[in-house]
Amino acid sequence: MTATIPKLKTLSDLIRVVVELRRDRRRIVFTNGCFDLLHVGHTRYLAQARALGDVLIVGLNSDASVAALKGPDRPLVPEQERAEVLAALAAVDHVTIFDAPDPGDLIVAIQPDVLVKGGDWPLERIVGRDIVEARGGRVVSLPFVAGASTTGLVQRILARAPHATERHPIP
Repeated sequence: MTATIPKLKTLSDLIRVVVELRRDRRRIVFTNGCFDLLHVGHTRYLAQARALGDVLIVGLNSDASVAALKGPDRPLVPEQERAEVLAALAAVDHVTIFDAPDPGDLIVAIQPDVLVKGGDWPLERIVGRDIVEARGGRVVSLPFVAGASTTGLVQRILARAPHATERHPIP
């Protein structure tokens, strides 16, 4: 049984929400990513992104999109579970899953006031920058949290794996 996630929206539902938000003159912030293993870098990033406006919408790469970007061994966590974890965060107002390799079409549909990416994305490489800036919006690259990455977590887990079962046998 799949859990109901009220913050998870289809694109058509999200567009209706955005129309209402615009009517209420709410400042819409958008970011996107894989968010495969959620870590402190993600939570700090999402809180900072949310602070840039009234509503934070997160575009979540689908499983197929993540595999195309990161390789066949990813994602580690299925898209519905990643969406549920993101939706549980206070900083996140809405989540939508997208299949494309980049969020360009989603940004065109949402027309956010603020577009946010992590510090590993220089402004000139942020997909949708032209769209947001053309309508007077702002594009922000937030600082990266040193040492916080999904790849780093996976590497630490794998480095400890051969010894983990010796100390703590798996039942």
